[in-house]
Amino acid sequence: MNQPLPFIVIVGATSTIAVHCARAWLHRQSASVVLLGRDRERLDAVAEDLRIRSPLSRIDVLVGDFDSAASIHRLVNKVSALGAPDRVLIAHGALLDQAACQQDLSQAEASLRINAISPVLFAEAFAGLMERAGQGTLGIIGSVAGDRGRQSNYIYGAAKGLVERYAEGLQHRMAKAGAVKVVLIKPGPTDTPMTARMEPRPPALADPASVAEAIVQGMRRGQRVVYAPAKWRWIMLVVRSLPSALFHRLSI
Repeated sequence: MNQPLPFIVIVGATSTIAVHCARAWLHRQSASVVLLGRDRERLDAVAEDLRIRSPLSRIDVLVGDFDSAASIHRLVNKVSALGAPDRVLIAHGALLDQAACQQDLSQAEASLRINAISPVLFAEAFAGLMERAGQGTLGIIGSVAGDRGRQSNYIYGAAKGLVERYAEGLQHRMAKAGAVKVVLIKPGPTDTPMTARMEPRPPALADPASVAEAIVQGMRRGQRVVYAPAKWRWIMLVVRSLPSALFHRLSI
């Protein structure tokens, strides 16, 4: 008797890290994958790439508005009609310019919506679905930027800090039953289109395939927090430990 294919859902599936995660999962085994995004053309391109790489897998796409709670609810309901996912990765976001966010409140609002509110709403909707099924692993991509507010990106960092507090609470909620694992992922600066506009450009950007591999392994193990690359756990420990008097002298 054939075993059912693992059911994987990727939200923000056109992001570079998400694409590499999908490739890593399908390199290991065939799966039924649902790609959620906002751009049909880009989603179809990702889906076609995955179908070529994994002919025995089933790849579906869903397009919707990620800023609307009602749209998020509809998207998750469409996924639920296919069953309860074994793995969900929430990977969307945008690195808006800090100076622009300071000068234009609509930019600040947009950053908070796409980097905090939208991922949390997706996570909450999928968490309920997986909790009712009594199984699954939910991965949420945050950022090392959420570990401590810094002048260079504190609007984005605040959004990712909200995601971290949310994930912590969801982990607490799910710990009682223990069937659903919640994994918070904190990438450092990675070589993706998101960081291409950063000025000054970070000196050592991580390879997105390596970051994806850390995510895949961390979700497989059900780790509470995954720093990717792992060195950022220790870098951010130092940053968080700096006394304010010293920290405020730094231009970071």
